[in-house]
Amino acid sequence: MFGLTFEKLLLIGVIAVILIGPANLPRYASGLAKMVRGLRRLLDTAKERVRDEMGPEFDEVDWKSLDPRQRDPRSIIRRALLSDDPADATPRAPVGTPPTPPRADKEDEMYR
Repeated sequence: MFGLTFEKLLLIGVIAVILIGPANLPRYASGLAKMVRGLRRLLDTAKERVRDEMGPEFDEVDWKSLDPRQRDPRSIIRRALLSDDPADATPRAPVGTPPTPPRADKEDEMYR
C-alpha cells in the first residue's frame, strides 16, 4: 500500500532496535500496536456512520469505478476522439464577433 517491501521493513526494524534499544523495544511495539488498533477502530466507526447516513445506497455504489487510479488518460482521449456523438463536435460557447479596430483619425489625435 505504501510501497513497503520486506527490505524496508527490516531496515526500519534495525534502526528501531538501535535507537530504542532492545530492552525498551517490546514496550514501544505494544504501544504501536495499540495505536494501530485504535486507528482501525476509528476508521471502522467512521465507515459505519457513513453507511448509516447513506442507508442502502452505500452498498449499491461501485467504489472501484470512482477510484481515480482506475482512469487511463489515453483511453479517455481515445474515446473522445473516436466518439460519433455530433454534440461533441459543436462548440459549447457561442462564437462572438471580433472587436472593431479603432478609427484612424482618433489614433492621430492621440499622438499630436
